[in-house]
Amino acid sequence: MQKDLTSLSALNWDDLKFFLEVARTRKASSAAKRLSVDYTTVSRRIGSLEGALGTLLFEKSRTNGFVLTAEGQRLLGYAESIESTLHMACEQVSGSGVALSGHVRMGCTEGFGSFFVTPQLSHFVDAWPAISVDILPLPHFISLSKREADIVIALERPEHGPYVCCKLCDYRLRLYATQDYLERHAPIRTVTDLAGHPFISYVDDLAFSSELLYLANLIPNAQAHLRSTSVIAQYTAALQGRGLAILPCFLAAQDPRLVTVLPEQVEVTRQFWMYCREDLRKLKRITLLWDYIREVTEANAPLLMGESQEMKFALD
Repeated sequence: MQKDLTSLSALNWDDLKFFLEVARTRKASSAAKRLSVDYTTVSRRIGSLEGALGTLLFEKSRTNGFVLTAEGQRLLGYAESIESTLHMACEQVSGSGVALSGHVRMGCTEGFGSFFVTPQLSHFVDAWPAISVDILPLPHFISLSKREADIVIALERPEHGPYVCCKLCDYRLRLYATQDYLERHAPIRTVTDLAGHPFISYVDDLAFSSELLYLANLIPNAQAHLRSTSVIAQYTAALQGRGLAILPCFLAAQDPRLVTVLPEQVEVTRQFWMYCREDLRKLKRITLLWDYIREVTEANAPLLMGESQEMKFALD
């Protein structure tokens, strides 16, 4: 018992913050950047924590970085629980003005994040200047378990994990081209007319979700002469008038340079899901942003489904 008390008194609770960042990033250098300290400080604080606990928390690998040991994995759950409890405690004892402050990081798919979420968040931060928001519109999966984001908007619902999840919305994709392209190429009156036209699409084996691989199902034997992992790159390529592209309506319908092709015959409907960790969902700043995104998405259902070209803003 005395040994346990001695170990506890030697523990610097602030070291847990360094432990969590290294566990999430697997790199002391990355943890140092996120904590605004240098590499040696991170290494020293991890060493201090391991010394206080009398156990090795990480194994260092040249290829995999800092890998949690079995003891480190057990500590991770407790440390995250302490972190969440501390956040909740600060909100409970602070005034409402202080509680509605802080930082939120939102990850989402590249096109939706760039062309819908970012414009909406610019209005949100104007209304709530004490809350700062990072937006990560990336063409790949974003990990909540590594705390790369606090809230994620994705194409697929998470299959497991300690998450709160909701279906955010349906959205529609259609076939687009420039007017110049349509005037210079053979007329397109039916789906069979598409066989001789060049397409712009995803790199199949590098698509981060199977939900993106719709070209082959819609138009068998379609020839994709230009492919990209980025929907924004596909959109930019389509604007050059060299091919057809299946694009989200919320992106392409707002651009008068693009024309829908066979809108009644070629269309795809997909969903966006929004989720966050259970331990963060009750934080007031998370709740505020969560509810705001749901509100503006519902208000923009016509834009998302290709029935309108106008984006609405809830805080105008």
